[in-house]
Amino acid sequence: MTARIYKPAKTAMQSGRGRTERWLLEFEPEKPKSIEPLMGYTSSRDMKQQVRLSFDTREEAIAYAVREGLAYQVMEPKERTPKKLSYSDNFKYGKAETWTH
Repeated sequence: MTARIYKPAKTAMQSGRGRTERWLLEFEPEKPKSIEPLMGYTSSRDMKQQVRLSFDTREEAIAYAVREGLAYQVMEPKERTPKKLSYSDNFKYGKAETWTH
C-alpha cells in the first residue's frame, strides 16, 4: 500500500488558486476497477481509493505517513510561469517592443 503526497494543480475550470495550497495524501489503487456488466458502472472493491487526507504542509503529511507506517511518494509541485498582467498591457505607451498589425 503506497501513499502519494502531492499539492494539487489548478484545474482548467478555475481562474483562481483556491484549494491548491494544501498538501494531499491519497492511496495508490491496489486493485483495478471493474465494469459492472448490466449497467456499465465502474466500481472498485478497494476502499482506500476513497480516502483523501489534507495537510497544511508537506512535512505534516510525511510525518503522518511515517507515524502510520505507510510507504509514501512525494510529488513536488511545478512552479507557475508568470503571465502578462492584462490584455491592455499589449498596447501600453512606452513598451519595449512596438505594436503593429
